[in-house]
Amino acid sequence: MKRLLAGALALLAASGTCHANGAEEEAGLALADSTPIEVVETGSAQVSVEGALRWATNRPDSTTDPAQRLSIDLAFQRAFLPGWKFVFADRLDLNGPARFVGDPAAINTLKEFYVSGRIGDGTVLADAGRINMRLGVATGFNPTDYFREDAVRSVVSVDPASLRENRLGTVMARGQAVWSGGSVTALVAPRLADEKNDSNFAIDLGATNRRTQWLLAGTARLVDNFSPQWLLYGNGREGDSPQLGWNATALFNQACVGFFEWTGGRRSSTLARALGRDGSDTAFRSQLATGATCTASNNLSLTLEYDYNGAALDGKGWRELQAGPPQVYAAYRAAVTAAQEPATRNSVFAMIRWQNAFMPRLDLSGFMRFNVEDRSRLSWVEARYRFERTDLALQWQISSGAPLSEFGAMTQQRLWQVLLKHYF
Repeated sequence: MKRLLAGALALLAASGTCHANGAEEEAGLALADSTPIEVVETGSAQVSVEGALRWATNRPDSTTDPAQRLSIDLAFQRAFLPGWKFVFADRLDLNGPARFVGDPAAINTLKEFYVSGRIGDGTVLADAGRINMRLGVATGFNPTDYFREDAVRSVVSVDPASLRENRLGTVMARGQAVWSGGSVTALVAPRLADEKNDSNFAIDLGATNRRTQWLLAGTARLVDNFSPQWLLYGNGREGDSPQLGWNATALFNQACVGFFEWTGGRRSSTLARALGRDGSDTAFRSQLATGATCTASNNLSLTLEYDYNGAALDGKGWRELQAGPPQVYAAYRAAVTAAQEPATRNSVFAMIRWQNAFMPRLDLSGFMRFNVEDRSRLSWVEARYRFERTDLALQWQISSGAPLSEFGAMTQQRLWQVLLKHYF
């Protein structure tokens, strides 16, 4: 752990010659989901097709399996009245002819399907339909990203940006009022189904709208370059109180942007939820992610983040779970996977991105998740070359740790992917 932190701090120090543009860009984008929604008056569409060759080395016998994937991604929006538009986004993943154990031959993800428009003088905006509501300012773990649970149908990459983008939207009605220096957002997502539907082409309302949920969010500029966001979220779970949330970013200097993301409220533990015992151990629990991103003059950026999950097991509880009944351990792991949360209380996330590395159009990126409680690690690296309309990428992923640790228990010990993505 000391070597990990020392290496990350050394990279932060090396970024001391950073320029302002990258940091200011990070600060500007950090609260993108709290800014006014732009209504595009003309239609537009983007279609991409991605082919992938994959090889996985599996536990426990270190056998290597090949697989293929073809993914078709469509995003479309079209104005139908002045100030109003229709938005549609969908992804279809086709696996085979060879595919990994557990992968379906096809899985469709309806990411977005909604109408959006301005009311009156344009300071009030309204949306209705299936919306991918992405919240939070952190990179590796987003405690206030309340609509992430059960939303991922097909994991094509463990990159956090991919998991936030390639997921189901939630059916909701959303309104937003905007004024100089702030905004307020209110939404309700009704209960529409009782159970998840894992069939290939299901719209799966049970994954995203299994309970009635609501959210109030407000953003205000307190001083220059500081516009925190406050949130109040009701998850519809038995025994849970409304959850408070807070997002904020700040420029430390011309190179580095700090971020802080927190949520808290009375709720059941992850273990109780995994065992179907909602409300059995309700207590005030919080989650947070905090850290900084520094960007150098050569377009290299480093993010270092600390994540805390107060609903998860601590070190002692995690060890007891590992030594207990296998079915309880499996249920807990399934619950944290569905919730996209760390399996234990304390973890560290570090990411490096380098645009135009060594040559124009070549981007390098990578991250590591480190579980402080059991010292297991998940590492991911990508090299991507961007042609005018086509990307060629090589990805490598490795998980390491003790057999029942968070990442040491993953079926795939190593994964290689060669990707070719073309934009039409």
